[in-house]
Amino acid sequence: MAEVSLHQLNLLRTLVSGPVFARGDDALAAEVAAYNVLVTHDPDLVVGAESEADVAAAVRFATEHSLPLTVFATGHGSYVDVTEGLMLTTSRLAGEVAVDVEGRTATVAAGHRVSDIVAAAAAHGLAPVVGSSTSVGAIGYILGGGVGPLARTFGMSSDWVRSFRVVTAEGELVHADATHSPDLFWALRGGKGGLGVVTAMELELVPLETLYGGSIFFDPEHVGTVFTAWLEWTKTVPEALTSSAAIVRFPPLEFIPEPLRGKTALHLRVAYVGESSEGRRLLAPLRRVAPALIDAVGDMAASDIGSIHNDPADPIPLWDGNVQRLLTHADAGFAEAILETVGPDVDVPVVAAEVRHLGGATRRDVPEGSAVGGRSADYSLLLAGLPDPSLFESALPQAMEGITGRLAPWLSETTLINFQAKPGEAAVSSWPADIRARLAEVGEAYDPRGIFSGHVAEEGSGKM
Repeated sequence: MAEVSLHQLNLLRTLVSGPVFARGDDALAAEVAAYNVLVTHDPDLVVGAESEADVAAAVRFATEHSLPLTVFATGHGSYVDVTEGLMLTTSRLAGEVAVDVEGRTATVAAGHRVSDIVAAAAAHGLAPVVGSSTSVGAIGYILGGGVGPLARTFGMSSDWVRSFRVVTAEGELVHADATHSPDLFWALRGGKGGLGVVTAMELELVPLETLYGGSIFFDPEHVGTVFTAWLEWTKTVPEALTSSAAIVRFPPLEFIPEPLRGKTALHLRVAYVGESSEGRRLLAPLRRVAPALIDAVGDMAASDIGSIHNDPADPIPLWDGNVQRLLTHADAGFAEAILETVGPDVDVPVVAAEVRHLGGATRRDVPEGSAVGGRSADYSLLLAGLPDPSLFESALPQAMEGITGRLAPWLSETTLINFQAKPGEAAVSSWPADIRARLAEVGEAYDPRGIFSGHVAEEGSGKM
């Protein structure tokens, strides 16, 4: 692509009210600093949108000058350097999250993090159905469907969207809901992106002030026993209970709680929507399996839901080869294979091997349908490599190949798009053929020239 001219740069600055940065500007790097510290974005142009009008003007400019356009929200979806085109940052669009208490909805602008919705809703005894991390971009997360600590009870996060405001490739602002532009609305609930710039969404909230939830950690010697028991236990629990189990290698660092420091422990995460007495009864069989290093499950405010998984919020180096797959089934043989490949007695460069219990409400689509993939699975697997760049080239790929080979009998070909480092390459496995075909049709209708070709890679949260 030809270098952007000074004339084009000056023209763009007359079209938008927000700041415009060109390659070489001192402030450009800070404007597009990613969560993944190994990524350095250096596009031709960056527009810091201050309004929907700025978004529309930037999109029209990109279209007219044949510039690929990338949307940057919080940077959690950054795995590949963007080195050309126009990047649109949305952080300046995020004002206050407007909560309609009577209608039980929140209106959320682009640039907001999930934590902003959680805090605004909690002030009214309400809660959004969110993912495991509350520091990610709200809209990017929602566009990928999203499964979190409340998934079995309330379903996919995108099921709760009631409308989107979208700037299309023509620079037009479109309201998309079940009756207005329903094809676009269908695609944006789970189709991830590449269809326009979502400037705002209306999200239905659930009446939830407290839940019975938190984390339990088990010593290395009990990892195998508890993981196997947890897997069997998940086959008996109601939809009101969502859980996951992760074998985690904790570094010997001071910020890690002393009982976990330098150990490979089992991290059990639990969220039960109901009376705490029933939650205790349901969890009692697991508590009897082995003594806990830390037991932090109890009554908790719904606004503290991010503490259940306690995902890191600060920028870190991320490897783009982490394995995320849905499971065809999970039995005693799977538990044995997991322990053989990533258990505490194995020397392997995997910081976390997480299995999430899905099913329940995640299996049920919304009445009007959505583009969410992976609804048929009851379990998902995530293998996260150690965040050590020296391992990324050979050690981690070799280790993952061996692990996935051993786990092959249980691995589905299906993935969840929100955990894909390179969503474009993962599209085939993230949706069944019929959804992929319909997404292509909607994409052709709303972006026939492919101006949003880079949209998916940046707007995504990388979190479920």
